[in-house]
Amino acid sequence: VQLQASGGGVVQPGDSLRLSCAASGLTFSRYAMGWFRQAPGREREFVAGIRGNGGRTYYSNSVKGRFTISRDNAKSTVYLQMNSLKSEDTAVYYCAAALNTPDWGGYYYTHAVYDYWGQGTQVTVSS
Repeated sequence: VQLQASGGGVVQPGDSLRLSCAASGLTFSRYAMGWFRQAPGREREFVAGIRGNGGRTYYSNSVKGRFTISRDNAKSTVYLQMNSLKSEDTAVYYCAAALNTPDWGGYYYTHAVYDYWGQGTQVTVSS
């Protein structure tokens, strides 16, 4: 299984970015997907999650209303549209895959429920 995250970069506050995570080696629609991020000196934190069929999404309070997670199961790809970026959004962003079980809905924000992780893509928001 491989998860390949891309789309990071250096942007100014208020700008937008769209991250992509292409999955291979798994039946994509059977997996819920999540985005996490880790800033220097901080723990990895949940950002957004989406059910296997895309029917339910979850967001951390810090990004709700600014970020949108979506997926294209035909392309085995999950996206994170990030708008109104702030300096505090600066981090390495990771995508992760978890079996799309009922339990995931109660634990989507925890690292342990995810089976596979991508390599991360750096997002830097700076003026």
